[in-house]
Amino acid sequence: MLLFAVASGLSVANIYYAQPLLDKIASEFGIHHSAVGMIITITQICYALGLLLLVPLGDLLDPRKLVVSLLLLSVMALFTVGIAPTRIVMLAGMAVVGLFAVVVQVLVSFAASLAKPADRGRTIGFVTSGVVIGILLARTVAGVLTDIAGWRTVYFVSAALTLFMAIAMFRVLPRRKRQNAAIAYPQLLRSVFMLLAQEPVLRIRAVIALLIFIAFSTLWTSLVLPLSAPELSLSHTVIGSFGLAGVAGALAAARAGQLADRGLGQRTTGIALVILIGSWLPISLTEHSLWALVVGVIALDFAVQAVHVTNQSMILSVRPDARSRLTAGYMIFYSIGSALGSIASTLVYAQAGWIGVCLLGASVSVLALLFWAFTRHLMVRS
Repeated sequence: MLLFAVASGLSVANIYYAQPLLDKIASEFGIHHSAVGMIITITQICYALGLLLLVPLGDLLDPRKLVVSLLLLSVMALFTVGIAPTRIVMLAGMAVVGLFAVVVQVLVSFAASLAKPADRGRTIGFVTSGVVIGILLARTVAGVLTDIAGWRTVYFVSAALTLFMAIAMFRVLPRRKRQNAAIAYPQLLRSVFMLLAQEPVLRIRAVIALLIFIAFSTLWTSLVLPLSAPELSLSHTVIGSFGLAGVAGALAAARAGQLADRGLGQRTTGIALVILIGSWLPISLTEHSLWALVVGVIALDFAVQAVHVTNQSMILSVRPDARSRLTAGYMIFYSIGSALGSIASTLVYAQAGWIGVCLLGASVSVLALLFWAFTRHLMVRS
């Protein structure tokens, strides 16, 4: 479980290093602040493509070979970003980084298949904690390395760590026989959409994921803008350190999987969504109190992590023979939400400032709670 969690955290961090560096990257390549969110958006769109095209292969191929292959391809993409001489090369590298970062979802579904049914929620919670911690610590690491040696160093270091993890996974992961060998690749991809049509739990939880990750990305993509503005002028090390506060929230939510194992997934979801809405009040005070921001970040990341773990625990119990495809269908909505939050938050910040961003995040959070309340009876009937 620990190896899966560490590997997942290192892999997913690759698509989040850029968030606290957007102002530096924008300055070097001449990208306007109102358009800088496209760096994250392009990465997330390609991540969504990877979820559809690559993650379902976990139900067809030996997951060990798939994991190692995706990690090695990620190394090449990260090195490309690090040496990028132009905006086009940088964006292309970011796109490929996003495409192959989906290895993290292969790892989550692989871990779920290795766990005993009674421990599946706990296992998913532990591994997903590694994912969320990787997302949040990516900002801290990126901020420190940027202040020390420039933003390109972040991607060179990440390429080295990813290569090390590929070697470790090759040596440690268990070999598995090919699964569903009779399924052709086009049929495998079609079955992702068939699962969305057939499984109400997957549809409902995927929409909730879309909404909570719009809120999550709304905060984390745009946060660098007010913190680096002249009123505060914080260094990238300090900006990245706010990810540490998010880690506290993510760790606190790790037990959500155990609650789902006990049949308390719906109650956990409702409470977490209420906390998500409330987190935007202290976050809105960022320009006046950084301590308020810390409180808001802890609350927001706790809520998002709790819902995300509960979602996955409930979904992966539906069809044991199709866990990679279930993960792919669910995470496509996650990635779309992250992309929408990234581009919307920077556009709103350019027009309405930080209060506008917070109103956007709070509105989406309220919508998530209303959707959950409306569909909870459908979940019970399904």
